[in-house]
Amino acid sequence: MSASGSAEKTKKKSGHGRHYVQLMAAVLYNCNVPGIVKGSISQGKAKGLCVPGLNCYSCPGAVAACPLGSLQSALVSAKYRFPYYILGTLLLFGLLFGRLICGFLCPFGFLQDLLGKLPVPKLKKSRLTAALSWLKYAVLLVFAIALPLLAKQPGFCKYICPAGTLGAGIPQVLQNEVLRPLLGFLFSWKVALLALILILCSFCHRAFCRFLCPLGAFYSLFNPLAFFGIKVDAKKCIGCGKCVRVCKMDIKKVCDRECIHCGECIGACPTQAISYGLRLRDESGKGTVGKGDDEISS
Repeated sequence: MSASGSAEKTKKKSGHGRHYVQLMAAVLYNCNVPGIVKGSISQGKAKGLCVPGLNCYSCPGAVAACPLGSLQSALVSAKYRFPYYILGTLLLFGLLFGRLICGFLCPFGFLQDLLGKLPVPKLKKSRLTAALSWLKYAVLLVFAIALPLLAKQPGFCKYICPAGTLGAGIPQVLQNEVLRPLLGFLFSWKVALLALILILCSFCHRAFCRFLCPLGAFYSLFNPLAFFGIKVDAKKCIGCGKCVRVCKMDIKKVCDRECIHCGECIGACPTQAISYGLRLRDESGKGTVGKGDDEISS
């Protein structure tokens, strides 16, 4: 078998394995079968805990809380008590996995990957998409932090979150007739925004993850420090840039803030310098910036 054929086989095998993990995470996050059947929200003790990925607390199937929703709720009441638990939980997730959570443990990320497989024209990454990737940090600061602190409302959950609309808002309305007369502009806005985001994700790889997700923005701050994920053997790396070119995210080097540790670069590396594992020392400081970075279309 040729080297290119072997690399393609490795890439497909890695992709399938990741999708299985994503599916299992989505099922585990939402295994409250009675809630799904009745359209009710679980009030079990597990709701005091957070899952790593974006998964609305109000989803009928949800067995635990969303870290982003919990952060906003904690900030709303921060005047009365400091949110030690949720900040500690987010720090722990970030230090352990960074944005590997986006690539493996986020149900909405899984949905975006599935939409990306639709046979429609795809928008290639460019300097424009790289610039738009900074937008999610503004969403984090304004909607997930400033509005909860200053306006005492969970801004992201209330005005934007497509995962909440898809997994909680729409199912609740469909299963509870008493809620339908209460619907107004805000619900219509969020359904329209959800539709727009899903369409965009069909034409642009993980558009929500790349441009709007504040949870991904938070985890990206820990990507260079995370204990587990993609790592690069600097002794084997030849700086060819294939890892950067094959990646659909707006990375400049492996394991930077935009890397979701999806593993596509592993099969593309001609020297097998990239792998998953414990990142107990800095192995990504050399040889990870591709010579092909400037070849990204403008």
